[in-house]
Amino acid sequence: MKPDSSTAAVHVPRPSACPGLWRVVPAKDGGICRVKLPGGLLSSVQAHAVVAAARNHANGVLELTNRSNLQIRGVREESQGALVQQLLDAGLGPRHADADDVRNVLISPAAGRDQAAHLDTRPLAEQLLALLQDVPAFRDLSPKFAVQLDGGEALAMLDHPHDICLSALPGGTQLAFGLAGCPRGDALGVVAVDQAVQLVEALLRLFLELAGEHTRMRQLLAELPAQVFLARLSFDFQSVTPGFTSQASDTAPLGVHAQAQPDRVMLLAGAPLGRLQAEQLQALADLADAEGSGELRFTPWQGVLLPDVPAARQAAVAQAMSDLGLLLEARAPLARMLACSGSAGCAKAAADTKADALRLATHLGPHGPAQVHLCGCPRSCAAAHIARYTLLAQPGGRYDLYRREQGLAGFGHLLATSLDIDQAGEHLAAGNSE
Repeated sequence: MKPDSSTAAVHVPRPSACPGLWRVVPAKDGGICRVKLPGGLLSSVQAHAVVAAARNHANGVLELTNRSNLQIRGVREESQGALVQQLLDAGLGPRHADADDVRNVLISPAAGRDQAAHLDTRPLAEQLLALLQDVPAFRDLSPKFAVQLDGGEALAMLDHPHDICLSALPGGTQLAFGLAGCPRGDALGVVAVDQAVQLVEALLRLFLELAGEHTRMRQLLAELPAQVFLARLSFDFQSVTPGFTSQASDTAPLGVHAQAQPDRVMLLAGAPLGRLQAEQLQALADLADAEGSGELRFTPWQGVLLPDVPAARQAAVAQAMSDLGLLLEARAPLARMLACSGSAGCAKAAADTKADALRLATHLGPHGPAQVHLCGCPRSCAAAHIARYTLLAQPGGRYDLYRREQGLAGFGHLLATSLDIDQAGEHLAAGNSE
């Protein structure tokens, strides 16, 4: 179901600072259009449509978000309507024009392919996306309000502040659930898989009833304890949660991974600093057609997964992805860095974080810090979680260095102040941050 093509391109979205399909947010390098991808999935046909839109109506720069979505940067103001229509024609819009903001269901990019999974989450994710879009009241949820659906995959990002989390238990017939972030093993109750949609609907309705001015679940639960919230829920669930553990990581597990399907592998690659050029996406789409099943899956680590590659072809496909400038080695310095758009693209940023990250990478070898986030301002747009190390830009383009520590708010413990990027690199490379 797609919006009426005669009016969809001129739909007026509600005000928000978050980019959307229709809500093209201005930036220093032009408008930003966010394309939400169900399950992170982009077919090769759709990828070619994105490439054409980015070339025809923008500057050809694409950003990969930490919710497995895609952003087109540099959109020209006079081309916004034509760009939106081109994306709608490719099937990249919501079921209802005013439901674009609420299409926030995150699943593993390896859903249906991961050997460790207890459940193929894709059918349930489709039902949850339909629920969010089809109930008019839910379209009032914040564009950041999100549901995470975890099937037990090894390739999963769980360190993400989602509002409702569902995690499959061994056997694949039950889901543990939690609120305001839910690492495996730390849930509030259990529900049967076939009751998950009804549970989420009840949780959403209760949230909207009680939220007041709050837009996120964590804000509400800061005033109303979770157990008090659940006591008012008109839905029965099992309150005793069986223990279960996770192999998932908040850092990108780059490289080749065996699939559940015999003789097939999937390749997970990082996009350096979360960006692709249109030409790179076009080449990836061609590679997915030639070597895979015509699918690309974008990841919450700001990268791309190419599934369904014959095992005998993995070396050739890995080389092809590397030749495109993608990262398949987790110890590569750029594979361990996050950076916002910086002062080149954002008026709020105090430093050119993208350029500084490239320079910082020259200081760090394969045994450097596990993850470094270059942040142009305190909003932390590039990372939904707190990285192990954060370089927070200060006026004049210098940085304060923080290390994440348990129990400390914000970015963590302040290690050093007013560093230029070379000093920051020397500090991190020397191990002074440990």
